[in-house]
Amino acid sequence: MNEEIEYRIKRVQADEIQDYAYIVKEYQRQIFVYCWRLLGSEQEAEEAVQDIFVSAFEKISMYRPTMGFSSWLYKMAYHHCLNLIRRKKLQRKFKMTLFTSTNMTSDSAAQVMERQLFSEPLSRALDQLNAEERNLLVLRIFEEKTFGEIAEIMNKSEDAIKKKYGRTKTKLKTIMEPIKEDPKCVNYKAEIRNKI
Repeated sequence: MNEEIEYRIKRVQADEIQDYAYIVKEYQRQIFVYCWRLLGSEQEAEEAVQDIFVSAFEKISMYRPTMGFSSWLYKMAYHHCLNLIRRKKLQRKFKMTLFTSTNMTSDSAAQVMERQLFSEPLSRALDQLNAEERNLLVLRIFEEKTFGEIAEIMNKSEDAIKKKYGRTKTKLKTIMEPIKEDPKCVNYKAEIRNKI
């Protein structure tokens, strides 16, 4: 547990709101990267981070140190991103019913950049996972959270998370096997295998 963060949280809870800037500065980058990996869009991630930190400020009086602040914040980010993903799926379904005769999808610049950063095959494979599976991998591999922390964030038991993680690893490996590496992309395939 980060004592400085816990001290700042207590001060914010005691209406010393200027201390919230320190908390934001401490977690803003990692929450942004987490949201970007889940949402697949830099712009959406930036907007999500703003919403998450506003919401965290509004609810900070409800925070109790029984769970680490990082886990509490990631849990908030997880639920916010899930809501955005669900909303996006509904919008896509609506657009598909309106424009079924023409193909209106194209990759945004952020999606192209993300594929280059995280390797094209890995990005394509992650796109084929559902939001919960993608979140589990992102939290475990990229954010390096423990199974206990992930269980707190996702409101599940640690055993359930371990089992789901095992099934998701197998699914990801199966998806990535037939994909050929593009030599221009950064090769994260070996790194992912080593971490999984």
